[in-house]
Amino acid sequence: MEGLPRPLAAARAIDPFIVMDVMRDANAREVAGEDIIHMEVGQPATAAPRAARERAAAALRDDRLGYTEALGLPALRERIAAHVKERYGVRVGPERIVVTSGSSAGFVLAFLAILDHGAGLGLPSPGYPCYRQILKALGMRPHLIETSGQGRWMPTAADVDRLGTDGASGLLLASPNNPTGTMAMGARLAEIADACRRARLWLISDEIYHGLEYGAPAETALAHSDTAIVVNSFSKYFSMTGWRVGWLVVPDALTRTIERLAQNLYISPPAISQIAALGAFDGIDELEEIKARYARNRAMLLEELPRTGLDTILPADGAFYLYADISRYTGDSAAFARDMLREIGVAATPGIDFDPDRGGSYLRFSYSGSEDEMREATRRIGAWLKAK
Repeated sequence: MEGLPRPLAAARAIDPFIVMDVMRDANAREVAGEDIIHMEVGQPATAAPRAARERAAAALRDDRLGYTEALGLPALRERIAAHVKERYGVRVGPERIVVTSGSSAGFVLAFLAILDHGAGLGLPSPGYPCYRQILKALGMRPHLIETSGQGRWMPTAADVDRLGTDGASGLLLASPNNPTGTMAMGARLAEIADACRRARLWLISDEIYHGLEYGAPAETALAHSDTAIVVNSFSKYFSMTGWRVGWLVVPDALTRTIERLAQNLYISPPAISQIAALGAFDGIDELEEIKARYARNRAMLLEELPRTGLDTILPADGAFYLYADISRYTGDSAAFARDMLREIGVAATPGIDFDPDRGGSYLRFSYSGSEDEMREATRRIGAWLKAK
């Protein structure tokens, strides 16, 4: 508006989260009457588990839903600690659990707790774009580590060694990765944790897609490092994106620091969402049925997409994404995604969201929708590419 000062340069430097722009455009077309297949956003197409919704309904009826403690409901922190023991065989006390307003708030709290202004954090690329933007917004530096399909899009211990000599303060590792769905398999996670320890670097492990694996189970960094910071969420496996509730597992020495930050930045996570999250742990059978549908979608797409001409895709170990090489068609994934949405009503996310340097040659497909939708998407894509 005329007469107002400009936003700060740091705010102007924040790039858009492109997947949200794609979703907005796809939703507008849907409202206008177009038949849109959503493969752009990493969001389960299912509701929260029945047990979670029933807990929330009871709380809306009977509970005043005031502030909780800044670190979260004690009962939920205890249940998350039990979940870590059940899933991984790793024992952590509930005092090390921090409930957050989604994993996004978890990243903000973790970054502020361990990184000084101007500090660098290693980020494998391609990777979740909000890591970079949150760091920039907080006055910190993303230090991109180029990975490759040959290395299953995962960093190595040698990459960590270089981080130490380049002056970074830590590494953020996502396994399963977004957008590639690949994981740090075999000894690699242990090697990375050891390298961080040797170089005296923080290790932040993004584990929000744990539970969604299609072969070997994902490992937690806590199995290899007692000082690792784990970020997790109820959004993906638990099918609760809009509830905005997640958690951190942090070393004892960081708990009070993060509590002070949480008190001032967020007061507390939403009470209704925490109550629902407690119920979600009673819906595992339902969640495993949803996961089985993802597995069927994954298998079908890995068979059918190569027949459309998208034949360079590394099979995903987990999450619900495929990262497809589209270089035979374009070097401009943003324009390719716009054309695909406009011409055949299939929404996907351009690779430049995840890799600003090489992402023009890639497209991310989310297969969290229904089986019928995924099959129809491959039919449309095949006919469209054949006509190109």
